[in-house]
Amino acid sequence: MAKAYWISSYRSISNTDALAAYAKLAGPALTAAGGTFLARGMPAATKEDGLNQRTVLIEFESVDAALAAYNSPAYQEAIAALGKNAAERDIRIVEGV
Repeated sequence: MAKAYWISSYRSISNTDALAAYAKLAGPALTAAGGTFLARGMPAATKEDGLNQRTVLIEFESVDAALAAYNSPAYQEAIAALGKNAAERDIRIVEGV
């Protein structure tokens, strides 16, 4: 079974306090669900049409594991702490090759 990668790109952050509350809950929730953080922060470089935005990359054992982590009660609690307007994000779960 191929590993899966959760990629989060932050288009905008309007409430850093809510983002901090989210991060405090999200990190442990995703790690407990089997995720391994591989990268997070601002890009070292952006090329072509890339956007200079905060990006997070997390590895999971499978797509099913990544989806289960997203849907877990612990991660849903983190999303609730973030709220609807604190950040605009693009989250993708991609199967590895």
